[in-house]
Amino acid sequence: MTPRPVLSVLLAAMLATGVPACRSGGSGAPDRATTTRLLAAPEGLPGFYAVPLPVPRRPGVLIKREEVGVEGLRGRVYRVMYSSRSERGAPVVVTGLVAVPAEPPAGGAPVVSWAHGTNGMADRCAPSLDPAGAIPTAIANGFLERGWVVTATDYQGEGTPGLHPYIAGRAAAHDAIDIVRAARALPGVSLSGAYVVWGHSQGGHTAMHALMLGPTYAPDLDLVGVVAGAPPSQFEFSYRYLKDSPFKHYLLMAAGGLHAAYGREAPLGDVLTPYGRSLLGVLEQGCAADVAARMAGVDVDRVVKADPFQVPRWKRVLLRSDPQGFRRSSPVPLLIIHGGDDEQIPVASSGLLADHLCRLGQDLTRWVYPGRNHAGVIVPAAEDMTRWIEHRFQGAPGPDPDVPRAQPDVGVTRCPATPDGGVSG
Repeated sequence: MTPRPVLSVLLAAMLATGVPACRSGGSGAPDRATTTRLLAAPEGLPGFYAVPLPVPRRPGVLIKREEVGVEGLRGRVYRVMYSSRSERGAPVVVTGLVAVPAEPPAGGAPVVSWAHGTNGMADRCAPSLDPAGAIPTAIANGFLERGWVVTATDYQGEGTPGLHPYIAGRAAAHDAIDIVRAARALPGVSLSGAYVVWGHSQGGHTAMHALMLGPTYAPDLDLVGVVAGAPPSQFEFSYRYLKDSPFKHYLLMAAGGLHAAYGREAPLGDVLTPYGRSLLGVLEQGCAADVAARMAGVDVDRVVKADPFQVPRWKRVLLRSDPQGFRRSSPVPLLIIHGGDDEQIPVASSGLLADHLCRLGQDLTRWVYPGRNHAGVIVPAAEDMTRWIEHRFQGAPGPDPDVPRAQPDVGVTRCPATPDGGVSG
């Protein structure tokens, strides 16, 4: 769960000039209809983040856009606002970024939808405000030079109304999928319909839920692959690990985020002490580093009232968001990437997850890069991952025979099982 989004994908923060709200028909193309009500932008954010009301009920409607300049990026970049759905299906607005190649391919461009890692839950944490740290420019340019569009959701609640529903997987998956729909309405953009969701850490968790939701939630698109970097799972074991770790602030974030997603199904009074609830304000005010600093000297036992896995309502909510709880496979190929020395999400957790999904019959490849930590695996694995994504966009079945190449000792697991009944790797 990375302290900042791990990509230098896009943008320079600019004051918005304000764009009329756009509504969309079934094709996603905007018309010139405007609204008469405007929800003011969150305090300290530019006017672009003001929300035209009412919110479109159809997910994936492009509400507004503005083009922004990004030095060194080989394409056009748009800051966008679009409609999506909450964890429980209510209409919401979300902001994000879309990068379009300078020379889109004939027949329409495929899309890589980036889902960022943990950066906080407050409005000011929205990556679209400060694109400089979003994605290494070399990775983004590698995608753009291949003719791929890159989208990057902020997630609902970052830059838009409400507290970000941190670690609520369905909500984040909706956001990562619906920005692809919204990109269809940008000027001069033609999409093929094929897309891949790629995320790391919290974004890896998002990608796992997109794996399950994409084919049915967005049948108008073609999800051809999912890349999940260091995806959080095994929540019950993670809870015990985090309590005594430098990353214990994730527990406060998860409590606040899941309560934001589920309300009375996840009552805070069941799992947090009065003192713990008094700390929740920092989630609205600061980003991940601020939350970590506030929690650094705090004894978790002062914050946590009860083990949430011993509280039936909370256990149900947590298992709903845990990829280890998936009960079926997806027809979409999955690539899991993990650093062998991950200090935040133990590498064993993705091994257990892969074993579970393999038993369900998932088309799955897992690469473990020895010596790489949580965030440090991203750049070394980028070329390997890009070839895997390219393979998916080309419609080629099965795993690539010539990856990974970044280092000679990458551990490889593949499902389905090999002919002798084992798992290759």
